[in-house]
Amino acid sequence: MPKEKKVKKTETENAELDNADVSNEEADIEEKEDIGTPSYEELVAINEDLEKSVLRANADLDNALKRTINEVEKAHKYGVEKLLSELLPVIDNLEHALNNLSEKATKEDKEGIELTLKSFESALDKFGMIPIYPVNEEFNPEKHEAVTMEQDKNKKDGSIGNVFQRGWELHSRIVRPARVTVIKN
Repeated sequence: MPKEKKVKKTETENAELDNADVSNEEADIEEKEDIGTPSYEELVAINEDLEKSVLRANADLDNALKRTINEVEKAHKYGVEKLLSELLPVIDNLEHALNNLSEKATKEDKEGIELTLKSFESALDKFGMIPIYPVNEEFNPEKHEAVTMEQDKNKKDGSIGNVFQRGWELHSRIVRPARVTVIKN
């Protein structure tokens, strides 16, 4: 019999706990009802704020996409700039070799150097490299590097006299300015 009393006591305790849980849930519901639901005007304001946030997020995403596309285009356009600028001394050396061929050099030697120079220039041209050879132009500090000044009565001040080294540009970006003398009378 003592076991039955314990079982009855446990059932009574469980019933009391269940009643307490129901009372707690009812109290929670009453607390939530006390907070209240937002009014129509508050919901409209929240909706407008959310719409503005979505528009801003979309604009930020569009801007990031445009920046990325622009950066990729620049990478494709100017990605070979470093390589091409490393090849410029080879072209300079070939030009120097042509200008300073000895009298003992054969016609075939000269033609070979000229063909090699032309093939290098055509390869650079395929990638958008354009030479800057400013004969009879005005000095432009963006495209030309003044080495010295010289006098020449046949040319006006500020024009270019001699060209020591051709300059190069890649898609309108100066890779190397032309090295020139500037006329100053």
